[in-house]
Amino acid sequence: MPDLTDTVALVTGASRGVGRGIARELGAAGATVYVTGRSVVGDATEDLPGTVTETATLVDEAGGTGIAVRCDHAADADVEALFAQIERDHGRLDLLVNNVWGGYEQYGDTFDAPFWEQSLDRWDRMFDVGARAHFSASRLAAPIVRDQGHGLIVGISSGDGEKFRGSTPYDVAKTAVDRLGKAMAHELRADEISSLILYPGFTRTERVVQAFEEMGEEPPEETHSPEYVGRAVVALAADEDVFEKTGGIFAVGDLAREYDFTDTDGSQPPRFELDTEEL
Repeated sequence: MPDLTDTVALVTGASRGVGRGIARELGAAGATVYVTGRSVVGDATEDLPGTVTETATLVDEAGGTGIAVRCDHAADADVEALFAQIERDHGRLDLLVNNVWGGYEQYGDTFDAPFWEQSLDRWDRMFDVGARAHFSASRLAAPIVRDQGHGLIVGISSGDGEKFRGSTPYDVAKTAVDRLGKAMAHELRADEISSLILYPGFTRTERVVQAFEEMGEEPPEETHSPEYVGRAVVALAADEDVFEKTGGIFAVGDLAREYDFTDTDGSQPPRFELDTEEL
């Protein structure tokens, strides 16, 4: 495990799922990790387990320092207060992981319905608590990392080359996240600040596990834990040459082979491939 004891990190959308797995693995590497989300003990947003309070405790138990901050990333005042707290408490930010995503809320079983049957609310959730939220956090992080002369911004997205992601609003929203990461890398290049996009595979999040339980099934063998994504982020954060990757899109399965890390069960799931046609 790399040593990130001098790293101050922020993982957005860390109540559960991929965000929680990333935060925990950063904690295992010794980092100080701010974890954000709307779910706190006694006030959860959905009928799913997980709060930022519990995630911060997991970070502590793993060996790092967890700091839970309730933050609605669609509310600009919340995001501004979050970064003011980070600057006040630490005066630095070495790693921003833009993971927050509200696109699955209240989605039901119509994810792959044709776009003319999709509601505008779904479009709004995917962009407001997706690309816009990533942009909002990044624009506040940029002055901090530029002043200190180093930093890494990782955007969590999903996809498989030019293949259709199965839903028009989802496809466009995730493409926007990808392009945001590339565009920020372009503008931050002169400062040698890294910005890149990370693609998890089929992840056993609480939502995925619940969905398969409702069908009376176990998650497929090709799924991996949220911590597998976290280990990819740790490897990137510890890589002294990570700037060589700025502007790129990287699959967790590929990084596992490059950096030689495994999932929690010792396996090394390959990159996820969509069973759809290229656009």
